[in-house]
Amino acid sequence: MLSLLLNGTENMPGLTQIGKACIELSGNGVLLRYSVASLFRVTVGFYIAALLAIPLGLFLGRRRIINRWVNPFIQFLRPISPLAWIPFAMIWFGIGDRPALFIIFVASFFPILLSAISAAAMIPPMYFQVAANLQFKVWESIRYVIIPATAPSILLGLRVALGVAWMVVVAAEMIAVKSGLGYLIVDGRNALRIDYVIVAVMTIGVIGLLLDHTMTRMERLESVRWRFEQS
Repeated sequence: MLSLLLNGTENMPGLTQIGKACIELSGNGVLLRYSVASLFRVTVGFYIAALLAIPLGLFLGRRRIINRWVNPFIQFLRPISPLAWIPFAMIWFGIGDRPALFIIFVASFFPILLSAISAAAMIPPMYFQVAANLQFKVWESIRYVIIPATAPSILLGLRVALGVAWMVVVAAEMIAVKSGLGYLIVDGRNALRIDYVIVAVMTIGVIGLLLDHTMTRMERLESVRWRFEQS
């Protein structure tokens, strides 16, 4: 059993071969370069989604009449899988980074938007009464009332969106680009290098774990800060 685990079978590489493949891909820089490429695409698409979804979500959360009109359109688009947009992304943007960025943007946008809408709608009215008594201007209400009150919920939405974006980028890279961990999986499959595929999959899992850990730490720190300010 131990020999089978180390040496593998005809169709499945063992731990020894996987370890050698990991050393090979790390030594020639492919693993690092492709990991950075995937992280770059996720970062750009995720940040564009956050920059658009958070202000829009806060606005809709505080403007319930407008939200009632917009919500059916949001709920119509939200259940559509981001991968279903791949053919349209390739038609609109061609081949390269842009269709992958679009898919990541779509995957990240709706979780962030919905968390921002929910967070803004649940702000206690008393906070705005206090702001009015203090004669806060609009930007002061946003800075000292809306942002602190909604930050914990928005961070949770960002965490969910980042996880979805990291899953989606792999699928997008299998089709539209020539670099990244998703491309490494396809390239390894075509070359019948299952050890490369396994190394890429393991790398995806490790990076995903690190990203989730980072977002969880940020969420906890914000929650602690919020409770401290409330006390």
